[in-house]
Amino acid sequence: MPTARGLHAHVLETLGQRIVDGVLAPGDLVRPEQVADEFGVSRSVVREALRVLQSLGLVEPRQRVGTLVRGIATWELLAPTVIRWRGASPAYFVQQRELLELRLGVEPVAASLTAGGPGAAAVLEAARDMLDACGRQDGHAYLEADVRFHRALLTGSGNAVFTHFAGTVEALLCTRTSESRDPITGWTREAALRHEAVGLAVVDGDAEAAAAAASALVRVTRDEFIAEAPAR
Repeated sequence: MPTARGLHAHVLETLGQRIVDGVLAPGDLVRPEQVADEFGVSRSVVREALRVLQSLGLVEPRQRVGTLVRGIATWELLAPTVIRWRGASPAYFVQQRELLELRLGVEPVAASLTAGGPGAAAVLEAARDMLDACGRQDGHAYLEADVRFHRALLTGSGNAVFTHFAGTVEALLCTRTSESRDPITGWTREAALRHEAVGLAVVDGDAEAAAAAASALVRVTRDEFIAEAPAR
């Protein structure tokens, strides 16, 4: 028997995915009583799920109207939950491009700030673990090391905003684990070597080289996604 928490999560995940997929369109009315009947849950479970969706900007309660679905302009697009939903939606490639463009402006700066600092060694260690995973053909270990690499790069900067952004990047990377619409999901030695170049530069304390290597790393990934994205 699912727990109340499990029921809440199920309702939240389903409604959130429907909104992001466009099944529930902007302006549509979400009726708690209908949701409760569909999922066989209490109204309190539905209300809690709607509160979370409201906090993420996906719905808005209107007095004497009800709960309305909102458009993407109000969504918390950097929230890991929204990133996960968009990653499982037709907007997968769009989201990848958008956030890679954002990372292109953030990660080179983070790399320059991390260079020579106490977090530099963790960046290189994660890159080397990516190379090791490549040699063992262990995709799970590769992704885990990739996540650690970008988290170390961002947190090592000492910038609190960059540290917060690490959760966004981690969520974005994890959307690729089950993605089968493109060949970029797979780990490659070439990508791991680009990560290692960043790690070597930050360990050397060369801020300029670290920024350049990080820029090249994100730019290549962005260009791959643009090239492989389906035609609109």
